[in-house]
Order: sequence, then C-alpha cells, then structure tokens
Amino acid sequence: MSFTDKVEHKAEELKGAVKEKYGDATDNESLQAEGAAERAAAKAKQAGDHVKDAGNDVADAFKR
Repeated sequence: MSFTDKVEHKAEELKGAVKEKYGDATDNESLQAEGAAERAAAKAKQAGDHVKDAGNDVADAFKR
C-alpha cells in the first residue's frame, strides 16, 4: 500500500472525527452520525491497508 493512500485514509478518519465532535458540540445529530460513518469507513480502509501490507510481507518472504 502506498504511503499516499495511508495518509489519505488517516486524513479521512480525522475529518470524520472532527465532524463527529462538532456534531456533539452543536447537538447536530445528523452531522454527528455523518462524522461517525466517515470515521468508520476510513478505519475499514486502514484495516484493508494493513491486510495488503501483511500479504505483501508474506509474498516477499517467499521470494527470498
């Protein structure tokens, strides 16, 4: 997984967290839910990144 993808996914997570906190502070339930959903989606992408990295590590180990 490229470094750029990892940075983008982390930025998405932070953006979702900010929306969620802003929704909490302003009692805006829809914004809070939107932020939580964005944060969860970004975390899922990050988990996929970790799986791909682990797969690449295993493939590299067998190439040696």
